[in-house]
Amino acid sequence: MQDDSDTQAYRLNPGDSSVVRLAQITDCHILANAQDCLKGMNTRASFEAVCDSLMNHHADLDLLLATGDLSQDASAASYRYLAQRFDALRRPLFWLPGNHDDAESMRAQLRGEWIFAHKQLLAGNWLIVLLDSTVAGESGGRLADAQIEFLETCLRAKADHHALVCLHHQALATGSEWIDQLGLAQSERLGDTLKSHANVRAVLWGHVHQQAHQRIDGIEWMSTPSTCVQFKPGSKTFALDDLAPGYRHIELHADGSIVTEVQRLATRDFPGPAH
Repeated sequence: MQDDSDTQAYRLNPGDSSVVRLAQITDCHILANAQDCLKGMNTRASFEAVCDSLMNHHADLDLLLATGDLSQDASAASYRYLAQRFDALRRPLFWLPGNHDDAESMRAQLRGEWIFAHKQLLAGNWLIVLLDSTVAGESGGRLADAQIEFLETCLRAKADHHALVCLHHQALATGSEWIDQLGLAQSERLGDTLKSHANVRAVLWGHVHQQAHQRIDGIEWMSTPSTCVQFKPGSKTFALDDLAPGYRHIELHADGSIVTEVQRLATRDFPGPAH
């Protein structure tokens, strides 16, 4: 359930009115215990390394998007840790939940000077909409009627803005059979909605722990690596890849064009607990 304040538009003034610079961080899978690991990787250590790399390479960021599965166990401790770390980045950060998250706990614990629960953001010539694709008790996703209506309302109200739509579950099949069974159910509803609005420029998601980028009918469709373990592309059953954690950097230009790249760490070895 969304709080009314979540749906209000947050207005952000980018440092350069001709381009909005942002980064997507996703699928952090933080655990309550700092020493615990996911598939052999300390997710706090890898997350901190990704954040350090991000800020070292992109000090001019206007904002950050955190697109779900921020916690692995939906614990209050994991969200308090994330809140502290996100606030330390000192960039406006906007989040949406993933299937491992608890949205109510996020709303209660994921708080800070630089952390916002708004699901509609206006920055320069751009509208960014964050959708909740989670279904209670399920790994796969679906956009409820209220989410589709919210998206329609945002796109109609800001038809003069280029639009970036964000969610957790993949809106397009990845080619990995097992994870595609856990993607966005009835994804054609989203596709039909986007096609009916000429201002949509891109769709961005996490969940799949791998990168992809397709341009279809003038819309960019993008997924982004996890800040921890990666899933092997094209796999029929669950399989890990040996690629390092990463994030996506995006430039949203005033003319509606997008420049984006995925950047990964030099290593996937993060021994020991995070400090």
